[in-house]
Amino acid sequence: MNGKRVAGGASRVSGREAGAGARHSFSQRLALRRPQSGFTLLELMIVISILVILAMIAVAQYNKTVLAAKEATLREDLFQMRRMIDQYYADKAKLPQSLDDLVTAGYVTEIPVDPMTDQRDWQVEFGEDPGSSDNSQGVINVRSASNDLDSEGSRRYSEW
Repeated sequence: MNGKRVAGGASRVSGREAGAGARHSFSQRLALRRPQSGFTLLELMIVISILVILAMIAVAQYNKTVLAAKEATLREDLFQMRRMIDQYYADKAKLPQSLDDLVTAGYVTEIPVDPMTDQRDWQVEFGEDPGSSDNSQGVINVRSASNDLDSEGSRRYSEW
């Protein structure tokens, strides 16, 4: 500022400088004096959009991981139940009449829950019991009750 000091610490401004300040309105001068704080609506919308995209990616990955875990559990349950059916036949020389026979005989502690249906609703396949003299039927295989496609989209869980 190009003015002379007057008594009391105030400064006297020349007419040219006083006119320059008059060109700006009060709100413009206020805006020029202090910096703006906060975010614009556009900046907030961009950040929120990025967060939504990241959340969608995370949810999709989570769902894939859950499905992979269910499929791994299904594979293991089917393997174990089929193995116990074979073991039952090897020990008793006859096929079990139901999956409950495996529990009763102590081959499994309980029938597992089908991870795809969340119920104990396995599809049991019956076939001729080779150890039987009267051509009776017995459990030869077990499958999932779910007709949904696997994660590869190639087979139904009931075909595993």
